[in-house]
Amino acid sequence: MIDPGLANVVGFAGTACIIFAYGYQTATIRPNPFIQHGANLLGAMLLTVSLIVHTNLASLVLEAFWAAIALFGLGRAIAQRRRPRVEERAP
Repeated sequence: MIDPGLANVVGFAGTACIIFAYGYQTATIRPNPFIQHGANLLGAMLLTVSLIVHTNLASLVLEAFWAAIALFGLGRAIAQRRRPRVEERAP
């Protein structure tokens, strides 16, 4: 089992990732979805490690949804990257 002190450090790192992602999306006109959703996913995973040691069921459920939304966003970004670009025409 992971040391409770280390679990707190891992949890704070996860919190930093999620705060970074929110700030990045807010401050950037066209945020890169891989950075935004990747940071959210990493944050959710790190916080989950902490929440397994310091059990809080409500927060654990929240992180599961946070990770699922991040995975959905990453999947959508990957799908959009694979599509051929259609140049927009001026009217």
